[in-house]
Amino acid sequence: MNRLQYQSSPYLKQHENNPVDWYPWGEEALQKARNEDKVILVSIGYSSCHWCHVMAHECFENEQLATIMNEHFVNIKIDREERPDIDSIYMDALHAMGIRGGWPLNVFLMPDAKPFYGGTYFPPKNWQNILLGIQNAFKTDREKLQESADKFAQGINATVSQKTPLFDLSTKKSGGLNPEETEAIFENLYAQLDPEDGGFNRAPKFPMPSVWQFILNALKDTKDPQMQLQLEHTLNRIALGGIFDHIAGGWTRYSTDAQWKVPHFEKMLYDNGQLIELYSGMIEFLQKNGGSAENQKLYLWAVEKSIDWLQEEMKSNEGGYFAALDADSEGEEGKYYIWQSAEIDSILADKSHKFSNLYEFSFHGNWEHGNNVLHLETLPSEEEWQLLEESWQLLKPVRSQRIKPGLDNKLICSWNALLLSGLINAARVTFRTEYTQMSSELGDFIADAFIQESEEGVLCLNHLKFEGKPSEIFGFLDDYATVIKAFTELYQLTFKKKWLHRADSLADYVLHNFFDPEEGLFYYTDSQAEELIARKKEVYDNVIPASNSILANALFDLGVLLSKEDYKELADSMFAKVKKMTMAEPGFMTNWASVGLKLQKQVIEVAIAGPDYLEVKQKLAKELKKEVYFCGAKEGSSLPLLQERFKNDRKTYIYVCENQACQLPVTDVNDALEQINEL
Repeated sequence: MNRLQYQSSPYLKQHENNPVDWYPWGEEALQKARNEDKVILVSIGYSSCHWCHVMAHECFENEQLATIMNEHFVNIKIDREERPDIDSIYMDALHAMGIRGGWPLNVFLMPDAKPFYGGTYFPPKNWQNILLGIQNAFKTDREKLQESADKFAQGINATVSQKTPLFDLSTKKSGGLNPEETEAIFENLYAQLDPEDGGFNRAPKFPMPSVWQFILNALKDTKDPQMQLQLEHTLNRIALGGIFDHIAGGWTRYSTDAQWKVPHFEKMLYDNGQLIELYSGMIEFLQKNGGSAENQKLYLWAVEKSIDWLQEEMKSNEGGYFAALDADSEGEEGKYYIWQSAEIDSILADKSHKFSNLYEFSFHGNWEHGNNVLHLETLPSEEEWQLLEESWQLLKPVRSQRIKPGLDNKLICSWNALLLSGLINAARVTFRTEYTQMSSELGDFIADAFIQESEEGVLCLNHLKFEGKPSEIFGFLDDYATVIKAFTELYQLTFKKKWLHRADSLADYVLHNFFDPEEGLFYYTDSQAEELIARKKEVYDNVIPASNSILANALFDLGVLLSKEDYKELADSMFAKVKKMTMAEPGFMTNWASVGLKLQKQVIEVAIAGPDYLEVKQKLAKELKKEVYFCGAKEGSSLPLLQERFKNDRKTYIYVCENQACQLPVTDVNDALEQINEL
């Protein structure tokens, strides 16, 4: 066994029996490289990564290759989900080298930790040639390697304004996104979309929730039938395709093909949290705009099934949710999820023929090696839905007897917060008390597991927890941004003001420990955390939106509910810096574009004061066409919007306000709705 046996990360422990003398990231390994003047190999992956497993088996379990690695290199293994800060630095270095990124990420560093060469997956022969070539170059051409390393390190350290000409340092106010600008973004995005199969016009296809969330947000004010059709078509394909687990629920990470048929089978918590939020929002949009009942049914099915799967398979005894399920089981990608036609015939009997026709199953398989993947081309009829439901119930217990994919049981703060936002939106749209209860329980877990309080009463976050133990890794900006966002939303669901106070305390910590006054954005790492070769900022939205865009969104909402103009102004200033980038490259800036929409919209606050405040909010929410910010309490509250709103007559009063300018209170829900609609 090597030093990874003492680590808690499931990914690192997968390598504890390798003949490679792996070190975890830390001063011991870095000092060894300096003392022995050796090249550092940093190999980064995650537990559910298929190609990480392949390279581990082919290269890191190979005695001959391990001997070369141990003799000439200091070898460091990193779980990218534990240390996204390190992963981001060296992924940037790889891109600077002109190499397409991915995992496993293998980067070679000089003894001072500056990168000079890297790549992703290498087969054994190539890996041996790379190792020997680098060792030879280090001996014979060291100056050139150091020159390259210094150049790449300088590039990694460049500020956003240095790297991006469109970044606007001078503008303080953005004006949000007006309808013409929104339409221009639509045109840019539409040119990149696949009208036939949904999603973007390339494969592999990732769900990219923030893209569709922006389109949904924009459609609330911008009527664009063509874009709405594309949005619904894409959400249908993502729910009906192989990327969604029809038997148990939950989305996998991406589709390997353009038709959403065959997934890459790993399931990530962050995807499912975001997609539950997106699909819940789409249900609400269709309900309020007389949209397709069939699509509403499909989206609700996907949301319900995914939440059920999370409860059954991903929830820890502590109350948080695990990070991921592997793509592989028994050393084979997707083996847990695929079916042979003979199995289906045996299990489903007289249902088999119709079931197989719906899923395009065949004896030769609709995938590879005679295997079949569940994917539907079109929405089922009522009769077909019933057949499918009955068939899934028969197949699920059979599948559950198979050897399951590996579980990564890390509890990651930001990913749990993304799920919390998803659950809150599901609760808000469906009005189901069990979803509200789940949301409250997860909020309590996040507060108990990740929030740390100093002796001075300052609240800050840890990044993750494993087997009951908080890590010593400082929270990253995405941890803070997602928690602030989710707690602000949880307040509006439950009216428990502890969530707003916690969100406000965490926002205060971020302002003091992450903010860069020079560029007006936030660093990804805490000023108190370990110093690396670069301190970076996340600006571009990806499968998870940039932490800065999430934070800007959250600060605006928190500013509205707490009547803190400085939070709202900061959100506007942040968007102002990146607005030109958003207009030029909206495909990489869609969560920022959602911030721009929010900044341009009218702000309607509804304050509910009195004994029936929760019931009144629910009645209002069911009838509302416009988006509003809710606050409420049974009796006296310190929140600015609720101050001096309470009377001693046991009635519940509704105050409809626009930018804190309130109309006369009413007690009837219909009167309040009329006031809102007139704004």
